[in-house]
Amino acid sequence: MRYSNMQRSHRFVLVLFFTMLLVGFTVLRTPTETDEPAASPTDKAMEDLSRIEYPSMAGMRWHPHFVKPNETLESLFGSDWVWIARLNRVDRRHVYPGMTIKVPDRMADARSYCPLPAVYEPARQHTKYILVDITEQWLGAYERGRLVFSAPAATGKAGTETPIGLFRISARHLTHTSSLYKTQDETEQYPMDNAIRFHIGDDNVSYWLHARDLPGRPASHGCIGLFDEEMQLRVYGFPEKPVLLDSQKLYRWAAVIDYEDEDSGEAEEIEDGPVVEVRGPLPKYKSGR
Repeated sequence: MRYSNMQRSHRFVLVLFFTMLLVGFTVLRTPTETDEPAASPTDKAMEDLSRIEYPSMAGMRWHPHFVKPNETLESLFGSDWVWIARLNRVDRRHVYPGMTIKVPDRMADARSYCPLPAVYEPARQHTKYILVDITEQWLGAYERGRLVFSAPAATGKAGTETPIGLFRISARHLTHTSSLYKTQDETEQYPMDNAIRFHIGDDNVSYWLHARDLPGRPASHGCIGLFDEEMQLRVYGFPEKPVLLDSQKLYRWAAVIDYEDEDSGEAEEIEDGPVVEVRGPLPKYKSGR
């Protein structure tokens, strides 16, 4: 009886010893909260926005910021969150813990940032002219060659690139939806509010400028997307207070003829719409850290 108790005791000690070894090894192998942040290798979207190279930012001093739990653009930057969102070409819905964004060392650099020229000579002979720079992921609206407003844009990703060249706005549709693609949860056709068509391909596929999500990188199937948080609130329930409404601004400027122009909301053809120039290759990515 005494021998049996000792045997059980020895077994218990051995089990306890190996359990402690296993726990200790696991703790040593598991990253802690004090580890240096880095983009998750399981993140299929590779959302380290600091890896994307924009030529216009070559002279700007900035640093990468790894978004931690409970951090948002608003909590990090207050009212300046708008400039950081624009600088990163990303909307609030796509900023999440585990991703990395670019933060300028001087906030003034973000407030004054625009990668497109204030005067663009090819646009001088046109009343209205739209320039889309794919490398910069940015759109500019020009009147007689002078930039009147600009905005981040999400163009076609690799494999479904946005067509390059000179085009012209030929149609508008205030409440357009995609006939080919659905929302992420597959519940409805993808919304394309404030849509203005600039090209029809040889395969009869239309390309539009319209409201969409901006994840901070080329992401579309060929169309060009602009901020519209009212669309996101309607479809996704976020953000609660829409602020970024670039697609609406471009639609009013490019597709509404004058103040007496009544937009029915239905698809309508446009004659002699603004010229659209799409230029440049996709932006390059730095190698992973």
